[in-house]
Amino acid sequence: MENTLGLEIIEVVEQAAIASARWMGKGEKDIADQVAVEAMRERMNKIYMRGRIVIGEGERDNAPMLYIGEEVGICTREDAKAFCNPDELIEIDIAVDPCEGTNLVAYGQNGSMAVLAIAEKGGLFAAPDFYMRKLAAPPAAKGHVDINKSATENLKILSECLNRSIEELVVVVMDRPRHTDLIQEIRKAGARVRLISDGDVSAAICCAFSGTNIHALMGIGAAPEGVISAAAMRCLGGHFQGQLIYDPEVVQTGLIGESREGNLNRLKEMNIHDADKVYNADELASGNTILFAACGITPGSLMEGVRFFGGGARTQSLVISNQSQTARFVDTIHLFDNVKSLQLR
Repeated sequence: MENTLGLEIIEVVEQAAIASARWMGKGEKDIADQVAVEAMRERMNKIYMRGRIVIGEGERDNAPMLYIGEEVGICTREDAKAFCNPDELIEIDIAVDPCEGTNLVAYGQNGSMAVLAIAEKGGLFAAPDFYMRKLAAPPAAKGHVDINKSATENLKILSECLNRSIEELVVVVMDRPRHTDLIQEIRKAGARVRLISDGDVSAAICCAFSGTNIHALMGIGAAPEGVISAAAMRCLGGHFQGQLIYDPEVVQTGLIGESREGNLNRLKEMNIHDADKVYNADELASGNTILFAACGITPGSLMEGVRFFGGGARTQSLVISNQSQTARFVDTIHLFDNVKSLQLR
């Protein structure tokens, strides 16, 4: 899969990032999302594959979607039998977030990116558009920290695993009212807190890389993005756990259904019978082959954002594979019409 699709999925996230970056700072988050969706869909439909979106985007804020169940790729066309060989056909499941951090793009803030994860058919958890309690940590802490432990306990464990004092640890938490107690506990334990308004996929992945000065992600965020984070963390050997949140009172947003009972029924309809189960990265991204790709839209801890110059643009992407056990940072110059110069720095 990596040899066949590796370069093409880089181009998918690059095109989405470039399209969205044109709307950076214009205050139009839905348009920034919509153009990213359209660019991602257009490029995926040029790939020789039969892909199925298992995690789409935009349900919660009623934005344009690559909807769950949508089929993409050349081999999904009505005339596909004429040129798609069933023996060569790659059938894959795809999780997408064409503009992760729409508000970040709209207001010119750091940390937005176009992102997707792919696996063979059945290899990604089909998460409902609920919220998820998450815990991400570096590879050294994998299997030692636990989402069922308190933040204070996990910080002590993390300190021992990383051979750092708790005061040297930085924990990323979404800046939401539901996290008031969590933030107070982390600070009381002695660790430092980095609050983010959006974009917890990037924060989770940063935990796997030394030098980002991010040592854990804690708190509640969107479940679909949790699966995408898990796919990357599985490839990188980092720690990731997620537990679905189905009670609207917990997230205090009014965005995940009208009632706890209704949400439990929805989970049963999706064949999720243990609503309180804690999933690890291997369960959320269970495929034998996992590919993750992201491209910076605005600058972040991992990647530069899209940089336009006369007649072109420069992007930086990250592609992670459990097949080749690699994490590749890809720097690309895109040439448009009437190139006036090539920006190298």
